[in-house]
Amino acid sequence: MIEEIQLDAEDRMEKSLESLRQDFTKIRTGRAHTSLLDHIQVSYYGNNTPLSQVANISVIDSRTLGVTPWEKSMVQAVEKAIMDSDLGLNPASAGTLIRIPLPPMTEERRRDLTKVVRQEAEHGRVAIRNIRRDANTHLKKLIKSKEITEDEERHAEEFIQKLTDAFIAKVDEQLTAKETELMEV
Repeated sequence: MIEEIQLDAEDRMEKSLESLRQDFTKIRTGRAHTSLLDHIQVSYYGNNTPLSQVANISVIDSRTLGVTPWEKSMVQAVEKAIMDSDLGLNPASAGTLIRIPLPPMTEERRRDLTKVVRQEAEHGRVAIRNIRRDANTHLKKLIKSKEITEDEERHAEEFIQKLTDAFIAKVDEQLTAKETELMEV
């Protein structure tokens, strides 16, 4: 019973950490990477389809992405979807290849993105603390129904607290790495 609660808490904390990693990859740094375009949807025969399902996305150099649609007729639709996205990118097509140059980031933009990253990290910490609270609530319910002893509850709470501390430390590591990456010129 206690082990199930602990394993569930650990699993949910791991998922929260993975979600934070995914959020961090969407925040642009100075280098080009294909995950920058992951959230873009393209109108493909009337349906919104992820860009990665209608085109090949590649990194041409450190500041340029290349997008090659599977169908030649999709070039303009892909180009329009990239322009309409919230990324502020200006694609240029050359035949079937769409080049997307990434503008250099200013110091002010880097500082703004650092604030965004810190907010995301705080959301991750809050999610982990909420998982701790849920696990402790389950333990309290078990004590009320006399399924476990107070000593077992205390030991389980200590384990969950150590788990929480470990995952919050991992969030802080992710934050430090992303801030360092953002501030690189």
